[in-house]
Amino acid sequence: QVQLTDSGGGLVQAGGSLRLSCAASGFTFSSKGMGWFRQAPGKEREFVGVINWSGDSTEYADSVKGRFTISRDNAKSTVYLQMNSLKPEDTAVYYCAASNYRSGTRYAWDFGSWGQGTQVTVSS
Repeated sequence: QVQLTDSGGGLVQAGGSLRLSCAASGFTFSSKGMGWFRQAPGKEREFVGVINWSGDSTEYADSVKGRFTISRDNAKSTVYLQMNSLKPEDTAVYYCAASNYRSGTRYAWDFGSWGQGTQVTVSS
């Protein structure tokens, strides 16, 4: 079965960095776009960024553009989210997701598989 295991969350002070990882199995990883979403307490799940099947195209939410970077290693079936200059408002549970298509979108309903989520907490 399809499985996505995201990890790397933790507690960090504002201005710090974290790198999240998502290991995939059960499907042809290199044929699918991958995305990151997040959900803060009391808020709706929101788009963070996506990367296409080959890793040569990315898209980010305005709120994280310039601070977060998505990358992927198809040989390892793993996608990453490098988060720099973290802010308290970045605090959320972060989820990786596999797109139904070769190129991901910013819409959660275009993603068919999801990781369990990893908590990122940024202190002020």
